[in-house]
Amino acid sequence: MARPKEFDADEALSRAVRLFWEKGYDGTSVTELTEAMGITRPSLYGTFGNKEELFRRALHFYDAEYMGFISDSLAEPSARLAVEKLLLGYVDAQTHGETPTGCLALNGAVACSDEAEPIRKTLVDRRIGIEIALCARLLVAQAAGDFPEDADAADAARFVVTLALGTACQAKSGRSRADLRRVVEIALTAHPFAAMPTVGRCQ
Repeated sequence: MARPKEFDADEALSRAVRLFWEKGYDGTSVTELTEAMGITRPSLYGTFGNKEELFRRALHFYDAEYMGFISDSLAEPSARLAVEKLLLGYVDAQTHGETPTGCLALNGAVACSDEAEPIRKTLVDRRIGIEIALCARLLVAQAAGDFPEDADAADAARFVVTLALGTACQAKSGRSRADLRRVVEIALTAHPFAAMPTVGRCQ
């Protein structure tokens, strides 16, 4: 009969998420992971696989636990509100008082070694996927007259995601939530966002 696991796998994974969030993929060692997770190396490998597999599971946990605002934002009835809610959602997630600052995905993708190239590619593909989803939302809005006809939806989506990455860097360096929310407010005064019909407002 197999011996029962001597730890809570979900709690251990949550601790791994926080460590990867703080230090990135390459900046986190297996020894640091086992210490933070409160488990042995054999337990880590037996339950989560290697470090790369653990990071992928941590990323999935992170998306499910902290990034649900992305899909919620894209479901908003107006494109303007969708973009505003998306950007403010990033800022709030990056400056949450009870979690590490910045963005786990961005921290993980920066300065990856050659050995970590598969992780970097996964994170780049994830970012591109968010851009594509936002672009698709803006194209639907454009067809409905809710997004300026003279605007390029792909460029606008790229701008929004680039701004979100920028606020993540600023949050990591200590910028406050209030500071970064003002940055979002300024960005939304630029074309094409300023020309988008406003329905409601994020608080």
